[in-house]
Amino acid sequence: MLTLTRTEAGENRHRLTATTGVAALGLDALASVSYGPQAIVLALAAAGAAGIGWTLPVTIAIVLLLVVLVAAYRQVVHAYPDGGGAYTVARRNLGERAGLVAAAALIVDYVLNAAVATAAGVAALTSAVPALLPWTTELCLAVLVLVTLVNLRGVATSARAFAAPTALFVLAVLVVIGIGLLRGAPLNPLPDPAPTQTTAAVGVLLVLSAFANGCASLTGIEAIANATPSFRAPRPQRAARAQTLLGLLLGVMLLGLAALVELFDLRPVEGRTVLSLLVQGAVGDGAIYLVVQFTTVVLLALSANTSFGGLPVLAARLAADHYLPHAFGLRADRLVHRIGVLVLAALAAALIIGSGGQLDVLVPMFTIGVFVGFALCQTGMVRHWLTRGERGRRLWLNLVGAVLSTVAAVVVTIVKFTEGAWLVVLVLPLLVFGLRRVHRAYAVLGRQLGLGSLPELPRPEAALVVVPVAGLSVLTSHCLSTALSLGHKVIAVHVAGGGQPAECQRELGAVWTAWHPDVPLVLLERTRGGLGATIAAYVRGMPEKQVVVLIGELRPRSGWIRLLLNGQGGGIARAVRGRSQAAVCRMHYRLP
Repeated sequence: MLTLTRTEAGENRHRLTATTGVAALGLDALASVSYGPQAIVLALAAAGAAGIGWTLPVTIAIVLLLVVLVAAYRQVVHAYPDGGGAYTVARRNLGERAGLVAAAALIVDYVLNAAVATAAGVAALTSAVPALLPWTTELCLAVLVLVTLVNLRGVATSARAFAAPTALFVLAVLVVIGIGLLRGAPLNPLPDPAPTQTTAAVGVLLVLSAFANGCASLTGIEAIANATPSFRAPRPQRAARAQTLLGLLLGVMLLGLAALVELFDLRPVEGRTVLSLLVQGAVGDGAIYLVVQFTTVVLLALSANTSFGGLPVLAARLAADHYLPHAFGLRADRLVHRIGVLVLAALAAALIIGSGGQLDVLVPMFTIGVFVGFALCQTGMVRHWLTRGERGRRLWLNLVGAVLSTVAAVVVTIVKFTEGAWLVVLVLPLLVFGLRRVHRAYAVLGRQLGLGSLPELPRPEAALVVVPVAGLSVLTSHCLSTALSLGHKVIAVHVAGGGQPAECQRELGAVWTAWHPDVPLVLLERTRGGLGATIAAYVRGMPEKQVVVLIGELRPRSGWIRLLLNGQGGGIARAVRGRSQAAVCRMHYRLP
């Protein structure tokens, strides 16, 4: 029986169950039934009725690949419960370079998914309300901001927020499939397709093109394995159940919709989605039709949440391995990797602005990265089992997944290369180069800091504390008292010049002598560069090895009074840090 401490139980509240995991991390895959079958139909429609007849066989091939991937990623969840998915598997089994290629591919896919999902949701909305079309970019950014804000509240919060529309969408689609299959024919005649000329015969290239288009339905399958640490304990078991549930729902919906396409002899209609035509044919244009259309808009827009659930966890894994800045690994009080969430939002926003929120610009680049990740992940799992002497079902399952994923990655890249996939092929090596540069920089820092070895034993040394003073005050007394407790030797420095009369300098010296604080006062002439540069130059000339510059700063309780202060402490601190080896201590003195 699993027992949790009070701290672990508190953290568990902000983690995912199997059901909420599907809602948080499976939106991308589930929402793909609104555009995956359509992509298949559009490719096959070039061959007329004969082409449409291949819809179910092509979908069956995609679902078989889905089954293999789900089973294979269940093994990934159990073998690598610390998350990272394809990156972790490839790096530990195939080496650094393969791991970084997988990480770069997933990063590209997550960013593209956030942008594509947002744009697809807004496209569905603007097609229903054409008056909103001029505001496409602004609407995309508004949806992106909404999803970002929800995710900053925690992954469990986002799952609860998106669970209702997810369940409603899945239920409505399953009802449509059931009614349509029982009816066997459209309830009412479907709209006439636009007159088109058959431009191709059914051949290998046409089928491969339809397969490549339909593989968009498989994006997001890996998100659960990437984000296993986000689940409640026992994490691998819950993540594996979520993986199975997601695959089951997606497979049933894809096969059901493909069967309806052939039963209804559906043809593409300009201005209508395949899903809307199937719903209209199965149940008419009543309440169920409106529910499906509305939840499709909502789910497409919110399916960007898959990226927000997966990329921050992947980025945290990369940060732990020193391939991204360590700030990506920091977690807020709700277990949120906020830096990862905000960076993902910024990159997706840049893509949306650059493309104007147009799907035809974004979609060709989609799915390439995820299949590269699939192939590397499954190949890594094959190596994982071989090194452990496994020669049974688990090895063969990942081997089949590796072969199918590699074939799919090659097919998708070739088919979509001229449509925009070339940009992804260009970006991947640049990302890998950037990740390696970050890792190299951390390695240099580690050598300079002597990490991994025992440093010299600490020894007490005489410390010189330099205290900049503007004049005699309570702040001056407090700073000198603090300095005397810190170091063996204390010097107060006052920078003169800059229009300050000579008699003021003499007066300060006389008052200091009369005060007799047992701390010498050094008067410095202001040099070029100002107050901070003058103090930094003085400190740099000190013979002591340990020098501390103690800067006293007032902190009035009233905010508006702070505006009356000159704020020179920050400038002195920056100058001393940048131009000397001295340590800087900024002491805030809070006035009563």
